[in-house]
Amino acid sequence: MSASGSGNLLSSAVEGLVTQGWVCLEGFLREEEARALAAESLDAYESGDFRQAGVGRGAEITVRQDIRRDQVLWLEEAAAGPATRAYLARLEELRVAINRELFLGLFEFEGHFAVYPSGGFYKAHLDRHRGTADRVVTAILYLNDGWLPEHGGRLKIWTTPGEQEGPFELIEPRLGSLVVFLAGDFWHEVEVAHENRMSVTGWFRVRS
Repeated sequence: MSASGSGNLLSSAVEGLVTQGWVCLEGFLREEEARALAAESLDAYESGDFRQAGVGRGAEITVRQDIRRDQVLWLEEAAAGPATRAYLARLEELRVAINRELFLGLFEFEGHFAVYPSGGFYKAHLDRHRGTADRVVTAILYLNDGWLPEHGGRLKIWTTPGEQEGPFELIEPRLGSLVVFLAGDFWHEVEVAHENRMSVTGWFRVRS
């Protein structure tokens, strides 16, 4: 991807946050970059490095398979492969661009690989935990090559801030697409996947 192409995508991400609070960007990563990242995720998944995801945070986290049914591996830059480090560098560019235009004070990204196996889902939720305000912007990158509508696993995002009803968008989790939104404002869910569905999900945080 050329520098100008990368810059245009960053500008589009910021514009989407400013105008509607969320945006979906196809081709945020080139196909070869996204495939390399998917390969690193799949290698770790097949090696048994992922763990069942829970709900809540810190000492209060619990596994609730009636609410979410996915497995995750938290990212640690020091142990990351080259494709993961390259993606984290792109996210750093996005963090700087968002701060420059929105003055949000974002200071770091925390995230994980996620795999929804066949039958996996995540019921409607907000990404900002009760009683916390450090997660400000959500960023989800999809890693699914050749994804088809019959594979399910769409992201449903309600587009009125704070409302879990009314208008919504359905987003296919296609390879290289990035969804960015204000973490505390938009209810969203993952519909049931019928194939293994991979992503990198994370949050730009402020100091709490």
